[in-house]
Amino acid sequence: MTTLDPNTPASPEGQTTSRTRVVRWGFVLSAGLGIVAIPVPAGITAQSWYLLAVFVATVVGLTVQPLPGGAMVLLGVAATALLRLLPVDRALAGYGDPIVWLVLAAFFMSRGMLKTGLGRRIAFLFIRAIGKRSLGLGYALALTEFVLASFIPSNAARSGGIIFPIARSLAEAYDSRPGPSAERLGAFLMVFLYQCCVVTCAVFLTGQASNALIASLAAQTAGVQITYSRWFVGAVVPGVAGLLVVGLLIYYLSPPEVRHTPRAAEIAREEIARMGPMVRGEKLMLAVFGLVAALWMTTALHHIHYAAVALLGIGVLLLSGVLTWEDVCSERAAWDVFIWYGGLVLLAGALSETGITRRFAESSAAFTTGWPWWAAFGVLLLVYFYAHYGFASITAHATAMYVPFLAVMLVAGAPPGLAALALAYSSNLMASVTHYGTTPGPIYFGAGYVSQAKWWKVGLIVSIASLLVWMSLGPLWWRLLGVW
Repeated sequence: MTTLDPNTPASPEGQTTSRTRVVRWGFVLSAGLGIVAIPVPAGITAQSWYLLAVFVATVVGLTVQPLPGGAMVLLGVAATALLRLLPVDRALAGYGDPIVWLVLAAFFMSRGMLKTGLGRRIAFLFIRAIGKRSLGLGYALALTEFVLASFIPSNAARSGGIIFPIARSLAEAYDSRPGPSAERLGAFLMVFLYQCCVVTCAVFLTGQASNALIASLAAQTAGVQITYSRWFVGAVVPGVAGLLVVGLLIYYLSPPEVRHTPRAAEIAREEIARMGPMVRGEKLMLAVFGLVAALWMTTALHHIHYAAVALLGIGVLLLSGVLTWEDVCSERAAWDVFIWYGGLVLLAGALSETGITRRFAESSAAFTTGWPWWAAFGVLLLVYFYAHYGFASITAHATAMYVPFLAVMLVAGAPPGLAALALAYSSNLMASVTHYGTTPGPIYFGAGYVSQAKWWKVGLIVSIASLLVWMSLGPLWWRLLGVW
């Protein structure tokens, strides 16, 4: 047996990793200590100012990640209790928030969708129906993600677990691989599916894990309640239009050499035949999917909180055996989100009560003094949107910037409903600009079909188109709905 000599020098790779981690911790500590070093502003308590330091250090930690995101937030929560910035029961109160449990339960239900194979079946049904041409093939997979996003809050699970493997195998079926043959079909599919995923994330409260956090921030800052149904109804018109425009635009910007794909529809038929008729687990999963989605959309009629509805769905899946308790315990992504999301809900809520956010908004609003509210709103929205070039996480971006930008918009005179929804949807759409904008980006880009230069060029053009669609149709639609 080989033993490790403690005197053996570390490998260059290990040394590089250690140095990188030290540098990242340097950023985190510098951010927190930098806030502490600033004299406490008049009207703000020292305790509130130190809470801001913990919050800023936590957000920087989410961005540079010397440890995984969940661990960084857990450390931030622990710091608030250990430094007596918050009582222990208050420091842990975020984990009792019903929306945190909604997200956790939705992850468990997505496990059932993957385990039973229902997600794959839905994808192949769409491909069989409209996948005979490359554009239809792209939309078939995009529609699959659209359906699943109403239920699965992990865009990584949807893309990495269901959509991407199918897309890559279909590209390879047409001899399209990274390199000279990438443009045959694979490059088109990778860009198309990522950009449509970004739009889909914006359409549902469960489109990606941070949306529920954004909804909480909107309620805390502007008093705007964004329920599951309100989020969807507000997004459906600009969202459907956005999917159509983005898909056609990518078909023009990154056209596939293979325009006709009858083999894809044939592969879908073969896969459906191989899967056979729906089995008991799939049928139960489909029934739970329909029940939960229907109850979420009709909350105003029965007044059952959508977190309770999600827990009902989990209960049915456990009682029926579709999910086991081991499935629940081993869903690492769900528990990771539970830790960071519950912690951020607490930190953001506690910070909003200190008056620091309001003070920041009042100071920042001086830059737009005398402007019409709509001009200030438009400029601030653009700054918020394109600042995402500096973020590799929607969560980190929204946590750091959603509340301050919303507060400044309100001080400038923007209607609360309009500002809250515009920033909420933009928090998803902004991920289009880079290959690291949200978790599926590295999945699709990492396949190697598209160069970074092309990805960024397409992303910039698509981001402009998305903003034009959402910020023209959106406000008109929200006006009709009485949002503002």
